[in-house]
Amino acid sequence: MDAKTTQAGLNELIETLKDGQKGYAEAMTDVEDADLKDIFKKYAAQRASYITELEDQMFKLDLKPDEESSITGTVHRAFINLKGLVTGKDRHSILAECERGEDYAKKAYETAQKIQDLPADLKAVIEKQAAGITQGHDEIKALRDSSK
Repeated sequence: MDAKTTQAGLNELIETLKDGQKGYAEAMTDVEDADLKDIFKKYAAQRASYITELEDQMFKLDLKPDEESSITGTVHRAFINLKGLVTGKDRHSILAECERGEDYAKKAYETAQKIQDLPADLKAVIEKQAAGITQGHDEIKALRDSSK
């Protein structure tokens, strides 16, 4: 295991998850549709639990979670545009923006899964989370498509 690569990859995932969690938490308070509130709440909670799992794994491997925001995290800020959209209350736009964030999360997990020689426990956690992210992406996308 290349500790530096692993650490960088995990910090990238954690940044992405924090971004999504924040985005969903904000969207949840601003959106009016009860079904979306519930879904956003579910995904905000999911991201929070994923962050904890990854930080636990890093701790076990003696890798430090990055307190500083990563470069790519600040560039992408996947959910940054939600705030303006939510005030417009357009269900389709909100979901399209969430889906964009989900696409980014999916990519981050695909990248993390390519890290060489990950310890088995960590690999299992990343794969389980990646499946959850994909499921979330597909749910958001289906909602978006049905909101046209």
